[in-house]
Amino acid sequence: MNKFQTLVVVAGLALIPAIAVAQSKSGASGVSPEQRKAFEGVIKDYLLKNPIIIRQAIEALRTQEEAAKKAQAAAALKTHKDQLFYDKTSPVAGNPKGDITIVEFFDYNCGYCKRAAPTLKAVMKKDPNVRIVYKEFAILGPKSIIAARAALAAQRQGKYQEFHDGLMTGQADEDSIAALANSLGMDYAKLRKDMGDPKINQVLQNNYQLATTLGINGTPAFVIGERLVPGAVGVAALTQIIKEERAKMKAGK
Repeated sequence: MNKFQTLVVVAGLALIPAIAVAQSKSGASGVSPEQRKAFEGVIKDYLLKNPIIIRQAIEALRTQEEAAKKAQAAAALKTHKDQLFYDKTSPVAGNPKGDITIVEFFDYNCGYCKRAAPTLKAVMKKDPNVRIVYKEFAILGPKSIIAARAALAAQRQGKYQEFHDGLMTGQADEDSIAALANSLGMDYAKLRKDMGDPKINQVLQNNYQLATTLGINGTPAFVIGERLVPGAVGVAALTQIIKEERAKMKAGK
C-alpha cells in the first residue's frame, strides 16, 4: 500500500464516526454532498497540518501485516509439518535421527543460497544432532529447474549430496551438470532419463505449492522447529536459533 492509498484509508476511517454522528443527530439515511465536502475538508486540513499521522498509519499497517503473516506462517507450519519434515521425496543430510530439523528451500542459481551452503555444513559438523531436509525450490528460471531435476535424479544413484554440493560451488546449467555427473562417476544416460520422470516434476511442484502456502517467495528460506527464517544467516545466528527451538521442544514435552 502506498502513501496515497494509506491517506485514503485514514480519511475514510476518520469519516466513519463523523458520518455516524451526523446521521444519529439528523435521523437522515445519508450525508449530503455539502456535509461530505465539509468532512473531507476538515480531514485534509488536519492531515496536511499533521503529516506524521500518515507515517504512523503506514508503520502501524506494516506492523499489522507482519504480525498477520507470522501468525499465518505459524499456523501453516503446524498444518504441513509432515510434508515439511518427513516427506520421503525430500533428500536428507546430517543426522537422519537428529533431534531438530532444518528445512531449506533453495535455488541452485541463488547467490545467497551458495553462501548459505557452507553455513549448513559448518552447523552439521559442529552439531551431530542436526537433521537437514532439502527442498528444491527452483524459482530463478529454466536453468534452475534443470539443475533441480538433475539433483533429484542424482538421488536415485545415491549421489544427491555430492551433486548438490557440486552445483552449490559451481555453475548450475546443462554443461556443468554433465561435467559434474562424469566427475562423480555417475551413469549420465540414466541421469538424463530420470530427469524427465514426471515424478520428479511432481516433487518440484509440491515444493512450490508448500512454499507458497508458507508465504515463502524467495531463497534461501529455512524452517527450524516452529520458526520460519527467510534469507541467509550466519553460523552464530543459526546456532542460536537451533538452541532456542530445542529449548521450546523440551519445554513442550
